Amino acid sequence: MCALKTTKIGLIGLGLMGKPMARNLRNSGANVIVFNRSLPALKELESEGFTTAHSPAEVASKVEMVICMVSNTPAVESVLLGDSGVVHGIREGSIVIDMGTTEVQATRGFAKIFNQESVGYVDAPVSGGEIGAIDGTLSIMVGASESDMKRVEPVLNALGKQVTHIGEIGCGQIAKAANQIIVGLTIGAVSEAFALAQHGGANLEQVWKALSGGFAGSRILEVHGRRMIEDNFRPGGTATTQKKDLNQALDFASAIGIDLPSTQLCHDLYDNLVQRGEGGLDHSALFRLYSK
Repeated sequence: MCALKTTKIGLIGLGLMGKPMARNLRNSGANVIVFNRSLPALKELESEGFTTAHSPAEVASKVEMVICMVSNTPAVESVLLGDSGVVHGIREGSIVIDMGTTEVQATRGFAKIFNQESVGYVDAPVSGGEIGAIDGTLSIMVGASESDMKRVEPVLNALGKQVTHIGEIGCGQIAKAANQIIVGLTIGAVSEAFALAQHGGANLEQVWKALSGGFAGSRILEVHGRRMIEDNFRPGGTATTQKKDLNQALDFASAIGIDLPSTQLCHDLYDNLVQRGEGGLDHSALFRLYSK
């Protein structure tokens, strides 16, 4: 309960993931200061007794660790390096933890800037969605030096059930890109399998039950297959975010000289869904491209 007692942590970004993460940090004993660009989420946590700040720089000036949990690479850059960004308030010896899904090369560039200021930098993207963030059962993929990893491990353990040190800076983001390829392609596979069953006249509930007990069983089939059956696409992770993550994986693949044709096809399917105006739905809504 008090594993992080006396630890001062800033958390920037109070979306689907950030809010429950802030609560879990506080429940572990940390003194948490939060910031969010839009006011409703900030006011919500303020009403729960959280200390709030007016800017990322203010957060950084008051804590020893800053967690960034925002939507994409430009947002990370703005939070870290913008006019009121973390870099303008952070103190020597502090550490920045980016837990969003950020481009690999950008991550390494951000780390270099902060390291020059004698500030540690860790990339620690997560898998598990909103459910995992609420339950504190996220899988966390970490890119960090050995010394920084030791410092942040107790914090990450408060947020996830599996914390894996992948390697040096950027390696967490590489692992997350691999994760998102598997997630996206598997959602696509379940969508097409369910479309075949549905259009062929089979009962989807029974198909889901049968597949779940065999070699096709997976967490994606369990959770997102159920969403497809119930037509419940309240977002735990949005289609727009999935498309963005696949695009980042493709860009990194291009940079290192490999082709990922299946990933490209999956990206294009998600682009189709987003273009239909359904990007704000859960990424399992890919099934809507196929369903009756």
